[in-house]
Amino acid sequence: MKVITVPAQIKHVNDVFIFVKEEMTNAGIDTKTQKTVRIAVEEILVNIASYAYPSEVGDVTVSITTASDKCIVKFEDSGIPYDPLDNSGPETNLSLDERDIGGLGIFMTKELMDNVEYSYENGQNILIITKNP
Repeated sequence: MKVITVPAQIKHVNDVFIFVKEEMTNAGIDTKTQKTVRIAVEEILVNIASYAYPSEVGDVTVSITTASDKCIVKFEDSGIPYDPLDNSGPETNLSLDERDIGGLGIFMTKELMDNVEYSYENGQNILIITKNP
């Protein structure tokens, strides 16, 4: 398992991208799976950066475990407790004009990943995504 901790800000998303891509490449994970995981990573990081710390800048720790048969990415932050899996998701049957803003990122993540888990432990939001290549 490899770990990176960055300030939970949009400007640090690329730092995590580089870290995740390098680890997946080193593990021999195919390009298609890498792109899929990176989409989910971006959506999750943008949500953490946008909502976890409303009045301050906190950190997000991202760890990745890779093997030829799976890629597991874990996000940890000490921001506002929030279970994104509790959200019923966007009303995809409505037109864009009728939909509420938000909710597409976690919806996409749940659709793209093979498993998504959330827990809140010791003051930490923990979101784990798993993709089987």
